Amino acid sequence: MIKKVKYFIIDNNMIKAEEKILVALSGGPDSVCLLHILYSLKEKLNIKLGAIHINHMLRGEEALKDERYVNDICEKLRIDCYIERIDINKVASENSISLEMAGREERYKAFQKIKEKYGYDKIAVAHNANDQAETILMRMMRGTGLEGLVGIKAVREGGIIRPILCLNRSEIESYCAENHLMPRIDKSNMERIYSRNKVRLDILPYMKENFNKDIIDTLNRMALILSKDNEYIEEQSNKCYEEYCKCTNHKIVIEQNLFVKEKEAIVTRVIKRAFKEISKSHQNFEMKHIYDVIDLYNKGTGKSINLTNSIIAENTYGDIIFKKKNNMKITKEESEVSIMKESVIEEIKFKNYMIKMEVIDREKNVEFSNNALIKLFDYDKIEERIVIRNRKDGDKMKPLGIKGTKKLKDIFINLKVPREERDVIPLICFDDEIAWIVGYKVSESFKITKSTKRVLKISFEGKE
Repeated sequence: MIKKVKYFIIDNNMIKAEEKILVALSGGPDSVCLLHILYSLKEKLNIKLGAIHINHMLRGEEALKDERYVNDICEKLRIDCYIERIDINKVASENSISLEMAGREERYKAFQKIKEKYGYDKIAVAHNANDQAETILMRMMRGTGLEGLVGIKAVREGGIIRPILCLNRSEIESYCAENHLMPRIDKSNMERIYSRNKVRLDILPYMKENFNKDIIDTLNRMALILSKDNEYIEEQSNKCYEEYCKCTNHKIVIEQNLFVKEKEAIVTRVIKRAFKEISKSHQNFEMKHIYDVIDLYNKGTGKSINLTNSIIAENTYGDIIFKKKNNMKITKEESEVSIMKESVIEEIKFKNYMIKMEVIDREKNVEFSNNALIKLFDYDKIEERIVIRNRKDGDKMKPLGIKGTKKLKDIFINLKVPREERDVIPLICFDDEIAWIVGYKVSESFKITKSTKRVLKISFEGKE
């Protein structure tokens, strides 16, 4: 069994030489088996070990006995042991979540804390082949997609590894007996009040007896096969995310071409990743939310929906924009900055921007820039003042290359500028005429020509 785990570790590139591995040690058969096998492979893998035990404070004296048992094992093996006590009942009550969910979240928080504090490279947890089979069945009953059928990954982001995912429960129990490990038994694992226990104690044994005696191995093989397909689709989805999604101004914009050009299998994954990126979690985000977003795209511009985790999705000219509710309130400010033409200041602050101005003789080499936040103007066409402000009702300008004036409102609509951003885009005005909608359009009136003698260069920095 040690060889089986060793090759599983190597095949999945789980551990590198000289790494420090923190083992999640509950004291039960799975985690004790995991620790003992890794300890047996310590020299061959050239690794250092430590263990962390979480007391959920749910089982009174029994939990304290678990603590003492874990401490004793670590002392015998001469490895560091970290004990964390967390009142899971209190956490679950305060957050209105189940004990199972509270326990899982707090465990992984504690694992990460000790990992970072003491410089561990990986966290080894003791999920096994039976856990994999149980997880797959539970997800099937909830209605999962391909990602869910892949089950538990051998290596997960955040440095989580599962070295004994290749062993079934019978193998683990045999290993513990052969090595006289005498692990602790959590009696709550035999209570049918939890869904997973019902699957473990009732459904899988029934399937094994009546349909397939190798059901555990069969479900694990299925997960392995599907993981290969899933990896390929994930790769394609990540490429599409980079192509169609832009993160800006605390928002994520999904371009409408995603919905036009790509298959639904890709679209749904890109939406899920975008949601995860903006909310920093995909917890509670389900397929129904994904299809709500697709439906939003089909409804046309100006529509929006509330998603879970305080995220809003909005259709803006076919693009779907994800943003947090607490970033939605943008207020129109009436403040403006006015500078006399002959008193151009090198640097000036306007709200969230630092603005640089420079007057350059045309005789010198003036370089034009493709940067939307750097523009050049004919300085001598300015009569008295340079004004920096936000838009006002009725604003018009004469866009470069167009005869006559256009309303700013119409320009914004044509450029597909989101409605809530229009009031906070800075405007550069020369006297009473708009010369530049910053980041978008410049005016025909102040363009550089062959007769220009002096150039005003304006640069904006710090756009959020």
